Amino acid sequence: MTFTGAIGSVASRILSGLVKALVFTRIHPNIFTCVGLAINAVGAWMLSRGEFFQAGLIVLLAAVFDLVDGPVARGSGRVTRFGGFLDSVIDRYSDLILLVGMLIYYANANRFGYIVLTAVAMTGSVMVSYVRSRSENEIPNCKVGFLERPERIVLLIIGTLGNRMTAVLWVIAVLSNLTVIHRVVHTWRETTRIDAEKSAAPEAAAAKSKSSGELSQDYHSA
Repeated sequence: MTFTGAIGSVASRILSGLVKALVFTRIHPNIFTCVGLAINAVGAWMLSRGEFFQAGLIVLLAAVFDLVDGPVARGSGRVTRFGGFLDSVIDRYSDLILLVGMLIYYANANRFGYIVLTAVAMTGSVMVSYVRSRSENEIPNCKVGFLERPERIVLLIIGTLGNRMTAVLWVIAVLSNLTVIHRVVHTWRETTRIDAEKSAAPEAAAAKSKSSGELSQDYHSA
């Protein structure tokens, strides 16, 4: 087993044990979802004050709640359509509230360029999720592109703990919007293919019907 594999195995066991313990508490999974948002709000407040390292620890804690709500719901038999919907909504708020903290920090420091950068990162983060949701109303799956939510959270944790938030914001701003473009192109290709197949189906059916009619006519003539 590789070193990273060993770390993954240990982390998986810890998470599995935590999930079992939380299932035993009988606390509703939606509570964990909302607690994660509350913790991220604290992280956003710390970011607005420039306390990046402390904020990173808080975001890391919030990520734990983000990881366990789904498994706890499945383990306790409380999986619902509303739970999945709520989780998605809270995830968007959690993403945005952290970046709002950065906006406040840069506004207080009078760094207009970084305010714009953070706004672009916020826009890309929201659009990545929106484009997938809207696309999957038209095609079966649109899970393409590199920078999804887990990657963004990891980048934010790295940026805060390592005091490299500016670099992380550049990465999120660029890669999230590239992911949006990738998903738009993917959706265009898939919808074009589906439309072409639908257009070809009636023509093929008509050709088959015409061929059957001609064969029947030939049979009666004989």
